Amino acid sequence: MQISNTIATGLKDWLMGMGFSATTTEMIATAVWTLAVILFILLNLIVLVWLERKFSAFFQQRRGPNRLGPAGFLQFPVDIVKVLGKEDIIPAAADKPVFRIASITLFITAILAWAVIPLGEGMILEDLNIGIFYFIAIGSTATISLLMGGFASNNKYSLLGGMRTVAQMISYEIPMVFSLLGVIMMVGSLRLSDIVKAQEHMWFIIPQGIAFIIYFIATVAETNRGPFDLAEGEQELVAGYFTEYSGIRYAIWMIAEYGNLVAVSTIASIMFLGGWNAPFGLTFIPPFLWLLIKIYFMIFLFMWVKWTYPRIRIDHLMHFGWKFLIPVSLANILVTGVGIYIYRMITG
Repeated sequence: MQISNTIATGLKDWLMGMGFSATTTEMIATAVWTLAVILFILLNLIVLVWLERKFSAFFQQRRGPNRLGPAGFLQFPVDIVKVLGKEDIIPAAADKPVFRIASITLFITAILAWAVIPLGEGMILEDLNIGIFYFIAIGSTATISLLMGGFASNNKYSLLGGMRTVAQMISYEIPMVFSLLGVIMMVGSLRLSDIVKAQEHMWFIIPQGIAFIIYFIATVAETNRGPFDLAEGEQELVAGYFTEYSGIRYAIWMIAEYGNLVAVSTIASIMFLGGWNAPFGLTFIPPFLWLLIKIYFMIFLFMWVKWTYPRIRIDHLMHFGWKFLIPVSLANILVTGVGIYIYRMITG
């Protein structure tokens, strides 16, 4: 069996060697990677919910969960058992087919995005030459799922939350994409593995520091996290687009949200923080662990911001995105282009 440069291709080679057809091999390899990604997200979910509660308690000078398991670590598994035992209530006047599939489509979107996201060197299902474009395209469809949940609930609070989500996510998706263009221009490739390789000697957070800040702010709004969680503002919308959801359907919304949080943190690590490249020559630590450390560093920043700053007004949120982030991101693209042109002129 030929040694492949990716785990997915290596699995396919092994299955082909076992006598499976090309179609069957492709299906089995895709199913295995999908299950691995789902398991990765669920394992992260257990840790992230615990960290979220502990960070929120720390910033608010509370103890947080501290009864079940070490430092309250088993609180979330118990909550899952509780959620599974709750009744699945669907409002009588709701658009039932759309209501049922809304949260599921969001979860599917979160899974599909991981098809091109590497978890380490060679740990990727499809290393597409348009990988970052695929991620942006798939991520943009999440807006539809959130609008479906708000519209199908037949609840004015939910509908308002869904409409806020559409306005917010579309608005902040523009500066998020523009912030990534600077990196893409420097590398000359949309392939995520090429972007990581280009950072072997210098991470792009150094020449693209402004872009990194823009990306971070935009993804806070994209993932509907505080202080930009206006789609579910408790004091105004009573949980917004998922007000009418209960039991496991509510849990799927939360799982998808944390799945998206891990995904955007991974993209930030790959685009700006060197991916799985080790800093200071510390190559004795496996590449996967370096990427995981960077992912959790980004997640820590997301949680830090959420539990530090108060929720802002919706009009301020929209003005900040359209009147500040977009012009700054366009200026960054211009400066990057001029810098690349001058560099090429000097180097010949």
